[in-house]
Amino acid sequence: MSLSVWVPIVGLLTLGALFALFSVGIAPIVGPKRFNRAKLEAYECGIEPSPQPVGGGRFPIKFYLTAMLFIIFDIEIIFLFPWAVHFDALGLFGFVEMVLFIGMVSIAYAYEWRRGGLDWN
Repeated sequence: MSLSVWVPIVGLLTLGALFALFSVGIAPIVGPKRFNRAKLEAYECGIEPSPQPVGGGRFPIKFYLTAMLFIIFDIEIIFLFPWAVHFDALGLFGFVEMVLFIGMVSIAYAYEWRRGGLDWN
């Protein structure tokens, strides 16, 4: 394989990097500089930010359960899609492995359910 195959890829990566560096470098020069109190405050969905303790506040477990739910969905999709594409080639071994995988994922779903991660109120 010759190096001429890689020239367009390297050229496109170089062009992208130059554009990114140019955009970041030129923005402070040509961008507007109208600062006010509202722009300098922390943004919390359009409401006034609530005061936080000095060491930071505790997050409710609901945030972590939601993140865990997204991770479970991602891992499930990452393994289920290739398995479904090559289902015929994997045979009985692939089927048994996927049943075990779905069993383990079901344990994670059961934990989420018991902890209230699926209640969206």
